[in-house]
Amino acid sequence: MDSLRILIADDHPLFRKGMRTLLTATVDTEVIGEATTGQEVIELAATLQPDVILMDLQMPGVNGIEATRQILQTSPHIRILVITLFEDDASVFSALRAGARGHVLKDTKEEEMVRAIRAVGSGEAIFSPSIATRLMDFFAAPLPAVPKEIFPTLTEREREILLLIARGSTNHDIAKQLALSVKTVNNYVSNIFSKLQVADRAQAIIRARDAGLE
Repeated sequence: MDSLRILIADDHPLFRKGMRTLLTATVDTEVIGEATTGQEVIELAATLQPDVILMDLQMPGVNGIEATRQILQTSPHIRILVITLFEDDASVFSALRAGARGHVLKDTKEEEMVRAIRAVGSGEAIFSPSIATRLMDFFAAPLPAVPKEIFPTLTEREREILLLIARGSTNHDIAKQLALSVKTVNNYVSNIFSKLQVADRAQAIIRARDAGLE
C-alpha cells in the first residue's frame, strides 16, 4: 500500500511540528511539505500534488476556506481535511461549501486524528462527533415556511429554494437537501432569477435578504 502524501498548512510552528512527528511515526503517511500561509499552500498544492492537505482556517493572507476553494478548482482530486480550533456553524458550512472532505478539531486525540486523515485519504468524509451531530440536526430540521406575501410571484418550492440560496447554498447543496436533481434545481433557479428580474445569484441574495430571508 502506498503512503498517503500529506501537505500540512498551518501558521503555528508547534502544531506543524506535532503533526509531522505524528505522521512520520505512522507507517502509511508521508509529509511532503508544509505551508504557513494560504497563498503558500495554494502554490505547494499545485506543484506537489499531495493526496491530502491538512488545512487550518485562520492563516495570514488568503484564509483556509478560500485556499480550499482555489486548490480544488484546479486539482479536484486533492482531498482536504480542515483541522482547526473553530467549530462554529459558519466555519463548518463554509469549509464544506468550499469542498473540504472533513472537519476535525486540533485537540482531537492522536489515534482519532490519524483515523480521520486515513478516512479522508480513502475518499470518505469525516467530522468530529460534535460537528457531525450539528450537521445531522441542520439537515433534519424542516425549513421555515416563507410567507406567500414575500415574492408572491414565486411558487412555494421557488421560495424554499430562494431561502437556501440566501443562506449561501450552491445548486448542488440544494439538490442534496431537497432530494432533487441538479438539473431540476438549475431550472428552478433560472425561474427565480427571471421572476425577480435579477441577473445572478448575488443579486438574488440581496433581494432575498432585503426581504428578511436568511
